Amino acid sequence: MTTILETLPLIVICGASLILFLNLSWRWNIIALSIQYVGVFWLVLTLWPTGLAAVKLVSGLMSGAIIGSSASEEIINGKTIQFSSKGEIRFKAVLWFVTLLMVFAIIPKITVWLPIFGYVLLGSLLLIGIGLLQLSIANETYRIIFGLLTVLSGFEIIYAGLESSVLVAGVLSIITLGISFIGVFITQIRNEESTP
Repeated sequence: MTTILETLPLIVICGASLILFLNLSWRWNIIALSIQYVGVFWLVLTLWPTGLAAVKLVSGLMSGAIIGSSASEEIINGKTIQFSSKGEIRFKAVLWFVTLLMVFAIIPKITVWLPIFGYVLLGSLLLIGIGLLQLSIANETYRIIFGLLTVLSGFEIIYAGLESSVLVAGVLSIITLGISFIGVFITQIRNEESTP
């Protein structure tokens, strides 16, 4: 039973990070971000009390709602944003798989340094790796927002394994919401500049 409870959040995080990284459509990205934060909540729940772990879930879902509510009709229909083609999807899937293999390879070394369970480290390092990879190939504002939120959620999982501070949990939630607000603001400014 404990193996299932450890494996399910990792499957949720892996699936959500893959969908978010593949950049299939605007709606799928928002759904994947929300599911990713459900996986983050699930992993943090193994380390923190339910009330404190729920802060991660609420702030993550709110950031997804902020980003989703700012989408214009042009963005939703893909007129102003280029979504991945079939070749890009294949290439990104291979990159995602290579990142997953790298995370599996470095987990034994990192567990020596950090006193955190292996499955928690696996989920957090996968999110950090995919987020950094997404940031390195992103050229649109909302893709950068998704990358930053993915890296931050991976860091939040590692931090939850090391410390259970209510103040820091609140600050990290404010940072999550701040990234969403600033990203939406920059996206709106760029959209206004591009329209004649």
